[in-house]
Amino acid sequence: MPDYAQLNQFLYEGKSKDVQRLTQEYIDEGLPVDEILNEGLIAGMSVVGEDFKYNILYVPEVLIAARAMKAGLAIIKPLLTARADDTSSSGTVVMGTVKGDLHDIGKNLVCMMAEGAGFTIIDIGVDQPYENFIATAQEHNADIVGMSALLTTTMPYMKKVVDEFDNAGLSDTKIAVGGAPVSEMYADEVGADGYGADAPSSVELFHKLCASA
Repeated sequence: MPDYAQLNQFLYEGKSKDVQRLTQEYIDEGLPVDEILNEGLIAGMSVVGEDFKYNILYVPEVLIAARAMKAGLAIIKPLLTARADDTSSSGTVVMGTVKGDLHDIGKNLVCMMAEGAGFTIIDIGVDQPYENFIATAQEHNADIVGMSALLTTTMPYMKKVVDEFDNAGLSDTKIAVGGAPVSEMYADEVGADGYGADAPSSVELFHKLCASA
């Protein structure tokens, strides 16, 4: 296997053009696309996630690294989706901020890091009613629905979404919640399947939820 350390480093440093160039070079050399994705891009982003978790990196650095990740993914994605037997996705996650809440920085970080970990992310944005969560989850056959809230006044709406998924007969869909005022205890109270304290923890949670499905 070739040494992907250089690609990992470029991604960690957020050097989008270098990530794009090196990704293209690896493809031109005929290296397996899955290998470039996993050993080059996802492995690099996982280091970013770990360092963010332990306050070695902060939100601005993570956003820059995520942008570099997207530059590499832009080259690889068409090659992956062109294959009928594409099994590269770790799972499909619908992400949104609940109705009444317009905050999205945390949600966006989770989306980018989860995409970097190989998940297919459907981001429905902010201020979302339960109908949109349900419709999007059904349309994309989602494995997980992730909900975010930053305001204590919008937290109760998470329970509304969970209840409506049950009412719609979609209790098999795993539901994860997160956001500054949300806690593990609150996730249990509203009947969610898991709680993500931060972006790296949320990605770990997504892996666990998909494995237990």
